Amino acid sequence: MTTLVLCVDRSNDVGRKAGVDTPVVGWEAVRSLVTDLGLSDPEDVGVNSLLESLRVARDLSDEGEEAVVAVVSGNGDSAVRADRALARQLDEVLATRSFDSAIVVIDSSSDERAVPMVESRLPVDAVDRVVVRQARDLESTYYLLKQFMADEELRETVLVPIGIGLLILPALLVYFSPVIAVAAVTTLLGAALLYYGLGVDEVVETAPERAREALYSGQVSVVTYVAALGLSVVGVFLGVLEASGEGGAAAGEFVAAMSFLYAAVPWLALAALTASFGRLLDELIRDEGVRSPYLNLPFGVLSVGLLFRGFAGFFLEREAGWAALRLFGHTFTASERLAVFVVGSIALALVGVRVAASVSDETFDDVIDEAASGRTGDTGGESGR
Repeated sequence: MTTLVLCVDRSNDVGRKAGVDTPVVGWEAVRSLVTDLGLSDPEDVGVNSLLESLRVARDLSDEGEEAVVAVVSGNGDSAVRADRALARQLDEVLATRSFDSAIVVIDSSSDERAVPMVESRLPVDAVDRVVVRQARDLESTYYLLKQFMADEELRETVLVPIGIGLLILPALLVYFSPVIAVAAVTTLLGAALLYYGLGVDEVVETAPERAREALYSGQVSVVTYVAALGLSVVGVFLGVLEASGEGGAAAGEFVAAMSFLYAAVPWLALAALTASFGRLLDELIRDEGVRSPYLNLPFGVLSVGLLFRGFAGFFLEREAGWAALRLFGHTFTASERLAVFVVGSIALALVGVRVAASVSDETFDDVIDEAASGRTGDTGGESGR
């Protein structure tokens, strides 16, 4: 197996500064070219490229692989003529002998454009980019930006929001104050980053397909989810009315928030129960047994709803002067009512865990019985045969 170690100089620095005609083929010829170019311009990065080519060829030879090192360069006053000169010199090198593959050594982005030309004539195993140590940060940043620009997903995620922000910023500065303009642009960029960072774009992209599949499959949860959304809107609406009716800002933000929570929690809990009930019906319709999380969810929702309702009522009774709860002839104080709600929520959660565990055990036993009966039937069948 013969490998061509090809050093590409598209800008013709080697031929122009060293006064050598390319292509240059062979270890000794390239080694002599390094000396000539180094004496002509010691600061030229082409010296490092030539030395890297010799090093790669030496390493391949040490591994027992036959390697031939060669140098080609562009020549002309335009990019087209330089590329045609590179192609002609490459054909001359390939005409000298047969090569199985090539390793291309480059030192700039301009030289990298010649890689497809080599690939069209010979399989390229690797592209060795030579970065001078003093300029490593600059070169690495360039290649990083180039890879970033080549990634379509990253461009959509970062460049599009930044571009939109820069487009609307002048209009905002004209019609509004600089503070409002900067705040609006940063809000836009922050929302865009959160949109992609939290994976909301994937959810939005797959939402129509998932909704279509749910409608075609006849899932009950589709209807219950819509009903739950409506109940949530009702809960928020009634909560806002209750909060605004408690004296508005005069009652204080905390009391208004508790009033909103106290009025909205029952409807929000009902919405969650409706959604979970639809999911539970889907599990039952599939006739695959009900998994314990779907049984735990309704009890968990009711327990959390009781807690929120109890704490909101406690604060409203203490701060807003609500009347104490009177039930079965007994008047409950704020602390007693809160204790009832807390104990009730814990008891309800325990009941949910117990129900889910019992149903799960029965389902598991049924699966074991069915598996055992299936094995018995198979054994009987085999015996019959």
